[in-house]
Amino acid sequence: MPGVAIIGGQWGDEGKGKATDLLGDRGIDYVVKFNGGNNAGHTVVIGDEKYALHLLPSGILTPGVTPVIGNGVVIDLDVLFEEIDHLEERGIDTSKLRVSANAHIITNYHKTLDKVTERFLGKRQIGTTGRGIGPAYADKINRVGLRIQDLYDENILRQKVEASLFQKNHLLVKVYNRRAITVDEIVDSLLAKAERLRPMVGDTGLEVYEALEAGKTVVFEAGQATMLDVDHGTYPFVTSSTCTAAGAASGSGVSPRQIDRVIGIVKSYITRVGSGPFPTELDDEWGELLRTRGGEFGVTTGRPRRTGWFDVPIAKYTTRINGITDFVMTKLDVLSDLEKVPVCVAYDVDGQRFDEMPVSQSDFHHAKPIYEEFPGWTEDISKCRTFEELPKNAQDYVLAIERMIGARISAIGVGPARNEIIQRHDLLGGDE
Repeated sequence: MPGVAIIGGQWGDEGKGKATDLLGDRGIDYVVKFNGGNNAGHTVVIGDEKYALHLLPSGILTPGVTPVIGNGVVIDLDVLFEEIDHLEERGIDTSKLRVSANAHIITNYHKTLDKVTERFLGKRQIGTTGRGIGPAYADKINRVGLRIQDLYDENILRQKVEASLFQKNHLLVKVYNRRAITVDEIVDSLLAKAERLRPMVGDTGLEVYEALEAGKTVVFEAGQATMLDVDHGTYPFVTSSTCTAAGAASGSGVSPRQIDRVIGIVKSYITRVGSGPFPTELDDEWGELLRTRGGEFGVTTGRPRRTGWFDVPIAKYTTRINGITDFVMTKLDVLSDLEKVPVCVAYDVDGQRFDEMPVSQSDFHHAKPIYEEFPGWTEDISKCRTFEELPKNAQDYVLAIERMIGARISAIGVGPARNEIIQRHDLLGGDE
């Protein structure tokens, strides 16, 4: 059975949780979150119930699945326990959750630094969520980070907190005019959470490796999306981790050869949260229509998302960077009742046509979309369960995008509910 990576194909919020849930019906054994923290969210609808997940893998909602938080994730323990408690109150069993001993911890000083730094940047703000994700990853790279395993050696924990706070307190006091943070308050706060966490902690890389070697199916679930990847996204307006298929291996502790399929998730249009270039952005009634119909407000922050028409060069880039084998297109129903549906097929940059993503960030910032318009449809498609049941114009829209992006669209979301989806091809490759 395969290892399957699920990757956001745009700037996030594409519906990765729903795709993971769709695969859950196929007997998935593990779902591994391999990057990010609680700076993004998945919304999964099961029956009449809606679940908003921020840190936990969406597989935690599927009975029989072992959910894993991998080593590539940064963890706010308060958020982790809050999510667990909330799900348990709603009758969801979270007892199988596994947490990597090598995952890094978000502390109170990371959150403080995130907020004051962003304010200090003024007009140059990146648009972070203020949840400490960037500073925690910075400490990881600077080798002064705290890992989950450090909670179980108080001497090591204290030494690492002291090393991390030595410079940060100078910055907080002398630059940002904030109070110094004491070592004791951080150490005491973390140790108070250690025992509750202990049963969940382990060598998750080994566990997932052994599951794959035993023929079990493992889904690797990305936080954020390709265009927010720290290397391949619209830098510096990106997240601080690797959101691509390559990150699925490094963030989980398995070999790249154990990932057999890569499923990219895209909306039938495109959205973005925070600052940064966005060629097809709509600052008009069409943008507001997409936002309202699509419920485009952040699961984690509540911020209204920026909206725009589907961008083919971005989807082609996603296909290439990740080695996409299948796409899931979500929210096709949001485009119903439009007379024409524009699609960005290329960019114009100072009179030069770009059919691919420009390598220069300056060129991308100045890119103007070149649109091709497709006839719309008026029918309610939420009851469609086969591709042939879709209106002809909706079929043509999907097929045209499929040809342009270079990978098959194997599933199509036609509504928010769990069962409101059309599956054209087996996402696990069984119909190839």
